[in-house]
Amino acid sequence: MTDTPKKSDIVELRPNIYQIRLGFPSSHCYLIKGKPKNVLIDTGMAFTYPKLVTCLAELGLEPRDIHLIILTHEHVDHIGATAYMFRESVVAAHPLAANKIELQDEFVLMRKYVDAPAELFNADIWLEGDTIIELGNYRLRVLHTPGHCSGCISLHEPDHGLLFTGDTVFAGGALSGIFGSGSISDYVHSLKRLNGLHIEEFYPGHGPISKTPQEDIKKAVVDSCTLMEDCKVLFEAIDTKTSFIRYVTSSRKTKKPR
Repeated sequence: MTDTPKKSDIVELRPNIYQIRLGFPSSHCYLIKGKPKNVLIDTGMAFTYPKLVTCLAELGLEPRDIHLIILTHEHVDHIGATAYMFRESVVAAHPLAANKIELQDEFVLMRKYVDAPAELFNADIWLEGDTIIELGNYRLRVLHTPGHCSGCISLHEPDHGLLFTGDTVFAGGALSGIFGSGSISDYVHSLKRLNGLHIEEFYPGHGPISKTPQEDIKKAVVDSCTLMEDCKVLFEAIDTKTSFIRYVTSSRKTKKPR
């Protein structure tokens, strides 16, 4: 039997937009009750699915009432419970995330480290950047924001100045880690793009929401550029030239003669 969710587990952020807090290490989920379609942004870990179900019930919904699931990226703490929902809900993700999910790229998904979903699933829709999802009361514009990993997207609601950031940036301008398939230079570029948007609040995949989005994103841009410079110093300290020469020499030796 699943416990009744606490009042603090469900927060109405704007009319018909809810943050569902599933608890560490799961990501938050965001429910948008559209007119008439319902969208769930991320699904959390597989083992928190029962809590997600009870939270949806508190909001008068069953899992089958979720028409579209949008995955902000391919990490298991954001996609795990999708394995229980994909037969009745359409699942959408960026092509780079969808491909890794389909191929079960363990180097990126990290599923075996923390979670084991009941079943595999595929994304039904591969979302390209600048795709618009019209919900009647809200519009979501898909932005490809790689850096944390290659398949990251953020969702911008331009009419109300809202941004769902996944793990691209957190409140206070905190950066996420750069995991397999991620890139610090991509991260810098993504944050600079977000910095140019009209945003009144942003809703991250973990932690509190940001009510000072402009300041937070500007800080994230500065910090990501600093991290970029620190990485350059690190690579200068590593003898990459010798490693490259060794690799090239080795590949020439194994080359078959014509």
